[in-house]
Amino acid sequence: MSKTPTLDVSNINPNVVAAEYAVRGAIAVKAQQHGEKLRNGEDLGFESLVQCNIGNPQILNQKPISFFRQVLAICDYPELLEKEEAKKIFPEDVLARAREYLSNIKGGTGAYSESKGALICREHVAKGISERDGYPCEVDNIWLTDGASASVNYIMRILIRNQNDAVLVPIPQYPLYSATLSLYGGTMVGYYLEEQDGWQCTVEKLRQTIQQTRDSGKCPRAIAVINPGNPTGQVLDRETQIGIVKLCAEENLVLIADEVYQCNVYADDKEFFSFKRIVMEMGEAAKSVPLLSMNSISKGFFGECGRRGGYMECVNFPQGVKDQLYKLASINLCPNINGQICIAMVMNPPKPGEASYEMYNKEKMAILDSLKRRAKLVVESLNAMEGVTCNRVEGALYAFPRLQLPKYLLEQAEASGKPADFNYCMSLLDQTGIVTVPGSGFGQEQGTLHLRTTILPPENDMQTLTERWKKFHQAYIHQSD
Repeated sequence: MSKTPTLDVSNINPNVVAAEYAVRGAIAVKAQQHGEKLRNGEDLGFESLVQCNIGNPQILNQKPISFFRQVLAICDYPELLEKEEAKKIFPEDVLARAREYLSNIKGGTGAYSESKGALICREHVAKGISERDGYPCEVDNIWLTDGASASVNYIMRILIRNQNDAVLVPIPQYPLYSATLSLYGGTMVGYYLEEQDGWQCTVEKLRQTIQQTRDSGKCPRAIAVINPGNPTGQVLDRETQIGIVKLCAEENLVLIADEVYQCNVYADDKEFFSFKRIVMEMGEAAKSVPLLSMNSISKGFFGECGRRGGYMECVNFPQGVKDQLYKLASINLCPNINGQICIAMVMNPPKPGEASYEMYNKEKMAILDSLKRRAKLVVESLNAMEGVTCNRVEGALYAFPRLQLPKYLLEQAEASGKPADFNYCMSLLDQTGIVTVPGSGFGQEQGTLHLRTTILPPENDMQTLTERWKKFHQAYIHQSD
């Protein structure tokens, strides 16, 4: 008689087994294997990998913001403040900011802080939100987090009671949402964005999806909105945002606003409006809408992904629910201190007249201007490929082109049991070293094929990169000729 294994995939939490995360899926694993072979000197037909699969700016040589790194350096090694040389190396406002954080964070970066985050950091975040929106932000409504992913985990833990609880998520979606809902045993209900309308959201279709969810016996709890969009790169129209808030009020839904790309708007005719501002401007009409909005240090023009810093603001949340959120934060003890300090600086950067402002603004605008040029170049290059169409990248860090592949490639994919866009992305990796994510990992309209690529490769490498891709694409779609 065989003994039952103590630990096996068959006897662990089935929700973990069911969860999928395409951004770090099979293609990313294969890319790691290729990277190891390249390090060992193997000839793969390309010299290096190009990590276009994930919004990780600094791995593609984006430089960090000097002010952030200087303050963090002193916070990590406070003895620098006692060195005479420090006054020659660091600007005056860097020294002052580091002293402010160190004097208010007991024990410095190596100690635990309050579970919601150090008060001084939350105050700086609240100040930045107030300045952004023109409305007060209560410090008590701020939780500092280890990136925006932690915020998604918090709200899903609070909302999901069983598989009958559903959250509406945009399709195409960032797979964090489907994965987290799987982990907590909830149901994801997709609402489709309109590709022909620049990936905008239609409020009437949202309303229909809510009704269909109820008709199926599920209980809609929340609507998640990603603005600017990931993977689709759109910036929501203000009128649409107002319509979404009204819908949440009518249908008694929580609004989850993923706003981590709020600094990344490139279209001249578009502007980012936070849902916090929309809710405040709507006054009484929106007072019943619980809003959780989140931001992160990983995106924008800072790209401090590895530091894991962010915040969530909970507006119109009952005190009892906030108490439960505090309990969840307490279980995790506290978010990491370096991430807390970094998000505090993101929301409260150097101001005009301060010693670091000129350098800070120069670095910021150099990155954002370059991203704007790269967004345009990527879209133009993709649209120049046979059978590829791509909406403009209005914001965020990604393009989401549509692929029209020959019939025989679709038949091959069906025979292999793999989506055709997965096969395309895997071949693109194997033959060029370019790492992308198939659209099937984000969800897409039935009968369509897409992929997601970042716009992050260095600007001076873009021409070579796009030529490699074009050459591969032509050969791939004509391999049976």
